[in-house]
Amino acid sequence: MANEEKKDFNAMLNDSKDMPKIQIITDEKSILKYGGDRMYFAPPMDYDRVMRLVPFGKLLTVGAIREYFARQSGADFTEPITAGIFVSIAAWASFQRTDRRTPYWRTLKAGGELNAKFPGGIEAQKELLEKEGHTVIQKGRTNIRYYVRDYEKALFEL
Repeated sequence: MANEEKKDFNAMLNDSKDMPKIQIITDEKSILKYGGDRMYFAPPMDYDRVMRLVPFGKLLTVGAIREYFARQSGADFTEPITAGIFVSIAAWASFQRTDRRTPYWRTLKAGGELNAKFPGGIEAQKELLEKEGHTVIQKGRTNIRYYVRDYEKALFEL
């Protein structure tokens, strides 16, 4: 995203855009990749609601949120592109509020990776996670990425 300071992320968070909904997909490659043809779309506020559940010291992945929504809705999978966008919207909406903050920094990408699209980027998320006792490690030489070491041990169950 760009120009975050000019956007009203709380308005975006509260815009359900005709979701939730289930869409039947017909693309064979996608059906094989995701394990079925029933694709669920969760509204942005649902991501915020789930991200708020994660207590101090615990972690969640975007993939776990997607799996949770698919189970709850009876779908085969939750649409991955909007999931990433809506997690970022929830983070920025929280950042723009002075109350009812969502602990967005506890939500990681696949494999325990930090999310550069969160407010303050990697450095801010790293600092917040380290305050909660997590160790952040760097991987790669040219394409450097940051991960929470042993994140699996701190995963929150939905």
